[in-house]
Amino acid sequence: MERRTAVPFWRDVRVLTAVSQIVFVLILALAAAFFYSNLSAAMRQRGLVAGLEFLQRESAFEIGEALIPYKPSDTYGRAFMVGLLNTLLVSGIGIVLATILGVITGVARLSSNWLVNRIAAGYIEIIRNTPLLVQLVFIYFGVFVKLPPVRESIQFPGAIFASQRGVFLPRPVPTPTFSTWLIFVAVGVVAAIVLWIVLARHPRTRLVAFLPQLSGLAALLLIPLLGWFLVGAAPFDWERPIRERFNFSGGIGLSPEFSAALTGLVLYTAAFIAEVVRGGIQAVKRGQIEAARAVGLGEGQILQLVVFPQAMRVIVPPLTSQYLNLAKNSSLAIAIGYPDLFNVGATIANQTGQPVPVIMLIMATYLAMSLFTSLVMNLYNRTVQIMEK
Repeated sequence: MERRTAVPFWRDVRVLTAVSQIVFVLILALAAAFFYSNLSAAMRQRGLVAGLEFLQRESAFEIGEALIPYKPSDTYGRAFMVGLLNTLLVSGIGIVLATILGVITGVARLSSNWLVNRIAAGYIEIIRNTPLLVQLVFIYFGVFVKLPPVRESIQFPGAIFASQRGVFLPRPVPTPTFSTWLIFVAVGVVAAIVLWIVLARHPRTRLVAFLPQLSGLAALLLIPLLGWFLVGAAPFDWERPIRERFNFSGGIGLSPEFSAALTGLVLYTAAFIAEVVRGGIQAVKRGQIEAARAVGLGEGQILQLVVFPQAMRVIVPPLTSQYLNLAKNSSLAIAIGYPDLFNVGATIANQTGQPVPVIMLIMATYLAMSLFTSLVMNLYNRTVQIMEK
């Protein structure tokens, strides 16, 4: 019987793999240390400090709009938080609206109606092939700045006004029964989550398309609706904007900068989402659709029960990229004066003379936002993949 000899460690694949990885990490660490040393030396020569102590100083500059109370006597740290919240606001609303418009446009792009198909195709091609910065500047200076003054503002149904001052909407005002109604809302949220999880894991209900989502959505809507009638009076009233001589009072006011930034981001991102949706739908095998028609399902039922459940696994990964792009593209709103994270950060860098720490802080903040978005979408993608087994 032939005796097997041990492989020398310098020829062992496992040893060589481990050593190569250790060497690669050491090279990266040495390169990072080299660049950090050069950066620190250059900053010391120019009297710059690498820390973030400047965030505790008084900011002494105005910010046009803020979700939290802010005044020039507040710190740079609070000013940075105002910019971050403004970015989160326009990005969050933009993601929701862009998804809705993108899905509708993507489905319309595949419509058998020639006019609907051509309109959707024209919108997609025009928006996708022009720079977002150009679109933002055009929407702001060519649309919102050109709106009529307050006295001649355009009025839409539902007490919605548009003028040079921005867009004004009715604002919900809580009533004494609002706190009681919130209990029903909380119960609806918990019931929706429980139904979604339980039905998604059950072997029978998992085979029925969208049943977990529809059941959860029904609980989320019906339980608060039931509470609306049980609490007696309405949980909140609507405060309508009132047109005055030079501006509006009451309601919710959206500045021209915010409105233009949101409109541009939604239109631009929705065009890309539409192509993602179209590609996902076309990835579904034709035989699946023909089989659905053979059993008597209508076009709407086929789209809801057959096409979209199978297309989601193709749609979700590139959809995540579009969400990340929307959040990062919001930094272009600096061109129209919207006080987002990048705009406020640039002002802080100019006033404090600390551009490197501020830029690194901005980069870290955008990175954290992107990683959180990716985490949420990856969890949803895993749920979609499980449902389709």
